[in-house]
Amino acid sequence: MHSSDKCDPELGRLVNEHMISLGLETPLTNRVHDDAKNKVIAISTHMTEVLKTLGLDLSDDSLMDTPNRIAKMYVNEIFCGLDYSQFPKCTTIENKMGKNSAGSFVVERNINVQSNCEHHFVVIDGKAAVAYIPRAKVLGLSKLNRIVEFYAKRPQVQERLTEQIAAAIAFVTETEDVAVYLDAVHYCVKSRGIQDTGSSTCTLAVDGVFAEYNSDIRREFLNLVRMT
Repeated sequence: MHSSDKCDPELGRLVNEHMISLGLETPLTNRVHDDAKNKVIAISTHMTEVLKTLGLDLSDDSLMDTPNRIAKMYVNEIFCGLDYSQFPKCTTIENKMGKNSAGSFVVERNINVQSNCEHHFVVIDGKAAVAYIPRAKVLGLSKLNRIVEFYAKRPQVQERLTEQIAAAIAFVTETEDVAVYLDAVHYCVKSRGIQDTGSSTCTLAVDGVFAEYNSDIRREFLNLVRMT
């Protein structure tokens, strides 16, 4: 979890409503609003039974606190993006250069993405590139990274993750001209099942001028992320 001075719960509430209106929100129940401490207690209790069922001896000093460690990791770290009170503050400034043309855009590349597959709860590890054309507002560069991180910190499917990042950036920056590219390794493919250690999954979400299939700006973005 981030400190409260880095979060904007009200913006998070608005972005959550926007995601729901678009049909892009992660499937959630009202328990997502439960107190974090109560979540840790409940998950720890259930995880204790899981480990016992596997035949592990929880009286061993290496294992006795594992259920609690897993519970705190889920709630406070790898799944903290389920809590919209943790949505990052997104500092914007007026675009004093005026309305940008379709030939000028901001791109942030090589953003680290670490998420978890919602089907097997194993790691998704990759890189993202995001781009947008500023209109009335310009977003602080690090906020692009923080939006990516927020949506990665929940059980995910890569297709939805890519779309959620794009929709959130469009909402915060008040522009429809957004592109997000994500290239990631899925450990549900790499470490189990087919155990393919060489493949990765690529997804693309585009809107506005980036969605025009043969446009120069789309082509330039894809060149920048080495996707041509």
